[in-house]
Amino acid sequence: MVTDTTGVPRLFDTRLLADRRKRALAHHGDAGDFLLKEVAGDMLDRLSIILRPFPVIAELGGHTGALARQLKNREGTDYVFRLEQASTLLAKEDKGLLFDPEFLPIKPQSLNLLVSPLFLHWVNDLPGALVQIRQSLAPDGLLLATLLGRDSLKELREAFLMADSEISGGASPRVAPLPDLKDMGSLLQRAGFSLPVVDHDTLTVRYSSLFSLMQDLRRMGATNVLIDRSRYFMRRDCLMRAAEIYQDRFSDPDGRIRATFQIISLSGWAPDESQQKPLKPGSAKMSLASVLGDKSGSK
Repeated sequence: MVTDTTGVPRLFDTRLLADRRKRALAHHGDAGDFLLKEVAGDMLDRLSIILRPFPVIAELGGHTGALARQLKNREGTDYVFRLEQASTLLAKEDKGLLFDPEFLPIKPQSLNLLVSPLFLHWVNDLPGALVQIRQSLAPDGLLLATLLGRDSLKELREAFLMADSEISGGASPRVAPLPDLKDMGSLLQRAGFSLPVVDHDTLTVRYSSLFSLMQDLRRMGATNVLIDRSRYFMRRDCLMRAAEIYQDRFSDPDGRIRATFQIISLSGWAPDESQQKPLKPGSAKMSLASVLGDKSGSK
């Protein structure tokens, strides 16, 4: 297991991820990432019910920039920037500074809203990234993020695992480990967010074959970037066996296969005195017994 200077395990080759996403965008544009479009639309819907301005907005890891472009039209917005690009909010005046999702170059309390569509699952140190995001938000600033959850591509993971075991006698990591839904609320609280909310949705996409699914993943720039991945191409017989297993186990009566994408949505606010707070124990003005009635038998 590779670790960085802080001792945090590094699962993902973030430079390779950036290169693949850049290549995918150059070849396919916005049309290559239907999943990101779906998620961006849902995030805009969530923001539409928040009736307050966000003057300074950042998009973290949006890949195509589609969400950032749409947020520029939001009323009360003065500035929207993407963290992959140079910005006047950089903590260091360094024109050669490269974006690194492990170290966000943002001045403390400089943002009113940070949105991150389908990116945080690629970050090696997710707890650390959430702390940095929290510190970058001004009081009463909002984080709104989506990421892939553990159930995503579970069919592909199983098919590859079984095929590797049958053909090669072992298993090589081919599908990235993803965050668990039940952990996300506690991570937001540990990072210092107020009013954290976590929910999820499951999107099932159907394909003609495993090869069509893999083609879509390449168009998204979302192929295997695990540091411990095999550096050799998957053997043809192993790949064909994985396609057979996928077809046998996860196809519908019409022959099309299913691919699951679990979308986890996160929101949390930077603490501020104006926010609602839970009542202190014993401060209620009406007792629970007076609401429920006397259950002792008397009328």
